[in-house]
Amino acid sequence: MHIVISNSSELPIYAQIKEQVKEQILSGELTENEALPSLRHLAKDLKISVLTTTRAYNELEGEGFITSRQGKGFFVMSSSSNLIREQLIKEVEENLNNAISAAQRVSMSDKELINLLQLLLEVDHE
Repeated sequence: MHIVISNSSELPIYAQIKEQVKEQILSGELTENEALPSLRHLAKDLKISVLTTTRAYNELEGEGFITSRQGKGFFVMSSSSNLIREQLIKEVEENLNNAISAAQRVSMSDKELINLLQLLLEVDHE
């Protein structure tokens, strides 16, 4: 897990950690059931307070991105987690909307766009 803290960011440090971990989970960089660094280890690496890392992890857990296991630490939730699934669906929607806008700029018909999507799906599953 790679976290970069910026002193010039408008976000508080705990929020920077939270957003970067969330982004790494949604991108697949952090995988299902992967252990996260301990609160103390992360705090030491980032040279910040354990309270700050605790707040970031607690908020991630509250939002359904990670889970704590008694005596074992924090782990990435399963990709079947409702919240993670919902975030990924939102990303798909945004990308499809971008594709629709690009298709309209080149005057593609709906049928041409649907055919292209079907072709890409077939190629991806071969």
